[in-house]
Amino acid sequence: MSNKEGKLYVVATPIGNLADISFRALETLKQVDCIAAEDTRHVRMLLQHYGITNKLLALHQHNEEHAAKSLLTQLQQGQEIALVSDAGTPLVSDPGMPLVKLVKAAGISVIPIPGACALIAALSAAGMPLNRFEFEGFLARTSSARRTFFQQKVDCESTWAFYEASHRILATLEDMAAILPLEREIVIARELTKLHETIIKTPLQEALRRVSEEENMRKGEFVVIVAGAPPAPINQDLSPEHLRVLQLLLNECSMKTAVSLAVEITGARKKILYQTALKLTNAA
Repeated sequence: MSNKEGKLYVVATPIGNLADISFRALETLKQVDCIAAEDTRHVRMLLQHYGITNKLLALHQHNEEHAAKSLLTQLQQGQEIALVSDAGTPLVSDPGMPLVKLVKAAGISVIPIPGACALIAALSAAGMPLNRFEFEGFLARTSSARRTFFQQKVDCESTWAFYEASHRILATLEDMAAILPLEREIVIARELTKLHETIIKTPLQEALRRVSEEENMRKGEFVVIVAGAPPAPINQDLSPEHLRVLQLLLNECSMKTAVSLAVEITGARKKILYQTALKLTNAA
């Protein structure tokens, strides 16, 4: 076994415009022993553009458990490996987590080489509050699952975002419009950094109309950003029946469980129920 310490570099690559890669990323891709790529054909075009000829190995969702063990062996032998995805920052809704977990557990250095990320690029141009935001990755493939998810997000007061594919964007917006208020402001960012980059900020109803009527708005890769719900009025009162149900549940369950059940039973807002539960518990 080599005395040299192996290193895994997690390297961000462009999400469209090939100029969006750092000098450090290029130097890393040139110097490592091999590059583990989600799609070797896709990444090879980037490497050829910059004259990089390092060995490529495939690491994707169908082989990553097996490939991760093989790559770990190479790292333990002192090799340096770069992990890249098709575009953007690896592990952000892309393969690579099994490898990084194995490498960290083995005590081998994992070094991030930061760069492009579609989520962060979209958020930076969204014009929405970003002191807190939630990222939901890719949503479920079925309409019923998406609608259940949107129901859970109705009262979320922070900005939230997700990725969506071109063949599902219209159906996803239709599901969202069936659950969220049509005046809720959203941002649709498509084809970021590419020739047909489009970023629109508009009420949900108008966004749905545009995506439905304009064919180009159904093409490309999407980041959808949703404004948080207005804060619930602090002085909003619960009905006597709401209070009765909440108190009964608090007598039998933990506060977290009682509030969750009360939301389902009464339909009252979770934030108001939680604040009331705190008062009731502290007064007991």
